[in-house]
Amino acid sequence: MEFFTKRAGSYVPTELAISRWSPNQLNGVAVSGLLALEAEKRGPGAGFVPARFTVDLFRPVRNEPITLGSAVVRAGNRITVADSWLMQGGETMARATVVFLAATEAPPGEVWQPPFDVPIPEQRLVDPDGQPPLLKCGDDDWITEFTAAQNAERKVTWHNLPALVAGEPFSPFQRAAATGDITNLVCHWGTQGVGYINADMTLTLSRLPIGQELGMQALDHVATAGVAVSTATLYDRAGRLGTCVITAVANAGRQVRVTEPGDHVAAATD
Repeated sequence: MEFFTKRAGSYVPTELAISRWSPNQLNGVAVSGLLALEAEKRGPGAGFVPARFTVDLFRPVRNEPITLGSAVVRAGNRITVADSWLMQGGETMARATVVFLAATEAPPGEVWQPPFDVPIPEQRLVDPDGQPPLLKCGDDDWITEFTAAQNAERKVTWHNLPALVAGEPFSPFQRAAATGDITNLVCHWGTQGVGYINADMTLTLSRLPIGQELGMQALDHVATAGVAVSTATLYDRAGRLGTCVITAVANAGRQVRVTEPGDHVAAATD
């Protein structure tokens, strides 16, 4: 199972990439992962961390073949900036900017950090095609049936995403970028489903993920007059990696509800 196959230089979506908002659109997980794949080609290589990755989702990406483009905006000894974009029918449908920062020794001294314990499940997700993601609501135990999560509790997900492109490696950066879009799920899933659709996603990373499993915990949610700003913490079994921030607009007319057993996979990739 994968989000895309590659054919004649284009990326062809599979069923896994289709959005719950519409069968004619792709979900943000697939789009973000693909833009990260293209942007990573412009990276300066070892010794740099993709510290900020911002995706602008200004047009619905259709369930059609995709072409990608990218360019280096600035290349330096400590900072490199690259842009990537996704095209369909000659139009740019989404774009991204990644800021690569040179890793070095930390400065001396101690800096305040908030106390923060992220929940890590004992169960390991070693088979992305055969094991569903895990979900945790409030202080409850981890579950796999997302139908039990239609509530207003704080949510956490734990994922081992399927391959991004068939036959190609899923790099740690691509995996983090794709998972970042799940911020919409953990921060906006309430008693009546998911009622916001995100217009962008900004992922910040202090390091790359270790291993294939990634957790996403809701951190903050502020909403007024149908405009929401929400933040989640991204982490792995070694600890926190960074944050994901999205801005979103109300989409109450097409609220996404998880009502059937087995909906967990689709809900986890919106």
